[in-house]
Amino acid sequence: MRHGRSAFLLLAVVVSSPVASSAQDDPLDYPQWRGANRDGGAAAFVEPSTWPTQLTRRWQVETGLGYATPILVGEQVYTFGRIGDEEVVKALHAASGAVAWRTTYEAPFRNNPGTSRHGPGPKSTPLFYDGKLFTLGINGVVSALDASDGSLLWQKPAQTAEPLYATALSPVADEERVIFHLGGHDAGALTAFDANSGTVVWQWDGDGPAYASPMVAVLDGVRQIVTVTQRQIVGVDAESGTLLWERPFVSRSTNNSITPILDGGEVIVTGHDLGVTRFRPHRDGARWTTDTLWTTDEVSMFMSNPVLSGNTLYGMSHLRGGQFFALDASSGATLWRTEGREATNSAVVLAGDLLFLLNNDGDLVVARTNQTGFNQVTRYEVSASATWAQPAISGNRLFVKDESHVTLWTVE
Repeated sequence: MRHGRSAFLLLAVVVSSPVASSAQDDPLDYPQWRGANRDGGAAAFVEPSTWPTQLTRRWQVETGLGYATPILVGEQVYTFGRIGDEEVVKALHAASGAVAWRTTYEAPFRNNPGTSRHGPGPKSTPLFYDGKLFTLGINGVVSALDASDGSLLWQKPAQTAEPLYATALSPVADEERVIFHLGGHDAGALTAFDANSGTVVWQWDGDGPAYASPMVAVLDGVRQIVTVTQRQIVGVDAESGTLLWERPFVSRSTNNSITPILDGGEVIVTGHDLGVTRFRPHRDGARWTTDTLWTTDEVSMFMSNPVLSGNTLYGMSHLRGGQFFALDASSGATLWRTEGREATNSAVVLAGDLLFLLNNDGDLVVARTNQTGFNQVTRYEVSASATWAQPAISGNRLFVKDESHVTLWTVE
């Protein structure tokens, strides 16, 4: 037992010899939200010559409630969930599911009545960076753990205010810094911490956090953090946190939850009943401006993040009860849409010319990228309970988080 720098009591138990890897360039790694490049790309998947009638279940481990994607580094899987009043981080051996270590801290949380169906989280996917694991708890606790044994390196306490639907964004790393957007519905600060010490490097406090996750981009030659807030989408200087540019972006329920897509020097954004927009931030003399390239209201995304394959954007629109779609990313033209009522939410992963579409009802749809229509390859049931988290796909392995477990499925 040990006390961190905050008042939270944290317990780390090493259950068996750890096998954590410090490598961050292994093509099989899935080290953060939406994969190595935060774009929904699967890690080194190879399509079988013949798809099996069923996936093979290798193991299943209780990891606690929540929406956090399991991440994979080397042969170790890291999970983040809630069991009772504790938030629990586990390291599992990828081959067997055996627990290498388990770390917990007290994190009592009560949903407000309007959000009880969302559950008590946590909803943020951990980040592996430079041998460390960074987590963001449901009420804003920031923790840095040694990925080899789960010991606490530093921790920041819960926020005094939190977003309406509680914390849901996933942190990003950039040049020895880890970036979180902390705070509540009306106020907060995009914050860069020193990854080693937890010291605040910079803060931008222009708006409260949303539920989308920040991205690192180089736009018009300037390295910056691009993120969606409660009321806008912004770019801030990655070195100083200085605001470079901003655009109004207020969804119907101020539930901005879709991570921006970066394509070259341009940004694609979407939100609840906001359609899809592509724009280009650039310098105009000493000032920054953003030029709208196209916008469409034929599709719109609520909680399903899209993927970009070449010049085609694939995803699930919340319109018509859930439609799979494809857009021409250069013009915004709709290429096709399914009839609707597919699912409330679908977590989309791109693997070569394949789309893995994990619907919230536990169905996994495999489809082929196609600009002329929806092309389903096969479909599997991977859970009897809700699957809101993004799956982690590496090689022929699919790590799927349901309401309270992580299951390893393989494509044989």
